[in-house]
This record gives sequence, structure tokens and C-alpha cells, in this order.
Amino acid sequence: MQLATAKQILSAESIKQVVATKIDSAGFTAWIMPLQFEVKDNCLNLGAHNQFAADYVKNMYGDILQSIAADFSLGLNIFVNTHIDVHSANDNVVCSFVPNQKSIVKNVKSDSFDKFITSDENMFAVAACKKIALGNASFNQLFIYGASGAGKTLLVNCICDTCDKRVVMMTGGQFVADFARSLRDKTIFSFKDYCRQCDILIVDDICALAGKRATMDEFLQLLTDLRNMGKSVVLTANVAPNMLTGFDRRMQSLFASGLVVDVTAPNAYVRRTMLTRAGVETDVAEELSKRIGNDGHLVNGIINKIKTYTELMGEHVNMDVASRLLSDVLEKSKTPIAMVKSMCEKLCVSFDEICGSGRTRRLVRARQVMMYVLKNVTNLSLTEIGNVCGGRDHATVVYALSQIENQKTSDLMLNAEIDGLIKICK
Repeated sequence: MQLATAKQILSAESIKQVVATKIDSAGFTAWIMPLQFEVKDNCLNLGAHNQFAADYVKNMYGDILQSIAADFSLGLNIFVNTHIDVHSANDNVVCSFVPNQKSIVKNVKSDSFDKFITSDENMFAVAACKKIALGNASFNQLFIYGASGAGKTLLVNCICDTCDKRVVMMTGGQFVADFARSLRDKTIFSFKDYCRQCDILIVDDICALAGKRATMDEFLQLLTDLRNMGKSVVLTANVAPNMLTGFDRRMQSLFASGLVVDVTAPNAYVRRTMLTRAGVETDVAEELSKRIGNDGHLVNGIINKIKTYTELMGEHVNMDVASRLLSDVLEKSKTPIAMVKSMCEKLCVSFDEICGSGRTRRLVRARQVMMYVLKNVTNLSLTEIGNVCGGRDHATVVYALSQIENQKTSDLMLNAEIDGLIKICK
């Protein structure tokens, strides 16, 4: 009798070890480890501590467990064993879930949205966020997308600061971590209650959930429950819902079913305003806004660098100092000579030929096109343009400009060629 019992224990332990190799470590620790394994009457019996755990194991791991049991020539039975003595969160045990970050807003600031510098392209997104914050929106889900540095996080923080209701705000990565921790600590029910007992749920950077099946299933149910209760949900991502990778069609469809708005990267006006608000001299801010990329994070980095330099060195930051200080991020302005060389490469002619005395039809046309482009992208006088293109006189440049202007009215290929050259010279 004792020998038979020992064989059963050995068999159950062997099966458990095989299961551990087939299921990811987080899932095994959270859901399989607490089960009571027993082999009896040619059947693998798995006892769960409550109905929720039993149902979850059946839905998520049933096929894998069935296959492993079959390898041992056993049947499979997943049931609720009320005699298992575990300290876990269930309907009869009160366990508390404490988030890593406080998320209840107490100090309401009505002017919070003033921190976000609005451009014409972003007015719709800002208006939608204000509606959510005031609690009188006709939609209860808002999906904001845009490139990194466009201001998505700033917008959702403005919602938090303005709203006088209970807001739960977390990043996508924080949701994943808190969900996994609640499974490990067996406080999953308390985590569910925490996420649902709010007026507005904000998840910044939803892309962090991509590919995590159990987390996405939980998040899908959370969104459905909140929408059914009339609660507001705000999500952000780098791309539109239909462009998300790692999410199934069901999730993409749910994300797209609310109001979807895009936030564009800061243009020159926004960059200049950000710099002047931070105390940068107006003329320096004007020049820098033209020579830095359209990335809000980059602008903030430049502001921090200028402020720190002023504080530590006690030196006024003019454009000369800024050029030296920010040489790693400033786009180098192109000289007229550099522009001509770039156009030579594009038009398949050499710089020496353009500056030489050759007057073949191909070279004359190339010179005329270059003069026209230089007139449009620089502030050079006609004489200066002539000097850059091999010492041509004023009259030659005037003639070249008039020739190209006349040809543009009927030559679509020429128009496209000139547009391309203008782009590489800017």
C-alpha cells in the first residue's frame, strides 16, 4: 500500500516537472504551482482552491495539460478542492492590493492645459482631453496616438491635474508589472477592484501590453467592464489602433471603437514657444527652433542643458554659446556651396563642370535650375548666386530665372525635379 502511494506521488511530481517545461515561468508559478497534483484511477487530478482558478487553468492551459496527461496515458480532471489550505485572494478572503504609485488626484488645477502648447494640428486632441477631464464628454473612450515626443504623456497628465474625480493612471509597463505581481501575491481580485473603482482610467503607452496574452485578456475585460459602467478610459500609443503590432484583431477593434485622435510632433512655433517660456532669449529661441528636430523630449533636453549651463557657469547664453553647447543636436545649416554640390550629385553633373565654361545644353539647363533653387531657398542676391555658380554675371542669372519660370508652367517633370532639389537644400 505504501509502495503504491509512493509511486503515485512520484508520478505526480514527474508530471509537474514536465508541465514546468511547457509553460512560461510566470504562469507556472502563479497558476500551476498552487494546484494539488494527484494521480488516481488512471487520471491526473488537479485541485484548485476556487472556481476562478479552476476556470482560468482550463481556459489558458487546458490543452497543454491534456496533452501532457495523455503522454502519461492518463485522463485529466481539473476541479475545485475546498480542502486546500492556501492564503489567497478569493471571494471569502480579503486581501489588499497596493499600487506602486499613488493615482488619486487631490489638488485640482484648472489651468493645467496651459502647459501644453497647442498648435492648429493638435487643437482637436486638446479639446477632447478637456472634455474627458470635465466629465461631460459624449464618448467614454479616448485613444491618443503620435510619435515619441509629441506630448501624449503631457496631455494625459493635464487630464489628471484638471479632473476632480478619482483617476487611476499608470503606464502600460506598470499595468503589466502590477498584474503579474497581483498573480504572484494572490491579490488578483483586489487588483481588479482597484482598477475598476475609478471614474477615469488612463493607461499611457499601451504598446507595453503587446504579446502578453494573459495581460491582454485581463485588460480587455477591464475595458469592457469600465465602458459598461459608463466610466471613461484614456489610452495612448505611438501608432493608430490598426497599426499596433502584437495585438489581435479583437483588441485593435476595441481600441478603435472610441474616439481616436492624433497628436503631431511640435512644429517650429511650438518649439520656439517652449524655449521662450523656459527663459531662453527670443533671438536664440528663434534660431534654435529652426535647427532642432521636432521632438518634445529633445527640446526639453536642450532647455535643461541651457539652464544648467547658466546656473553653473554664470554665463549668458547667446547664439554663439548655444551653437557650441548644442553642437551634438543642432542641424548644421548648409552653405550655398554645399547646396550646389548636393544638387550636382542629384543632377549627375560635376561641380567643376557647373563652375567651368562649358555651354552644352545639359550643363546650361543644370546651372539654370540650380540658380532658380538657390533663389528660392536662400537670401542671396542675384550677383551672389552667379558667383556661387562659377562667376556668372547678374544678367545671366536673371535670364536663367526667367527661362525656368516659363518652362515650369508646362513641364511637370521640371516642377517635380525642382521640388526635390529644394528639399535637399533645406
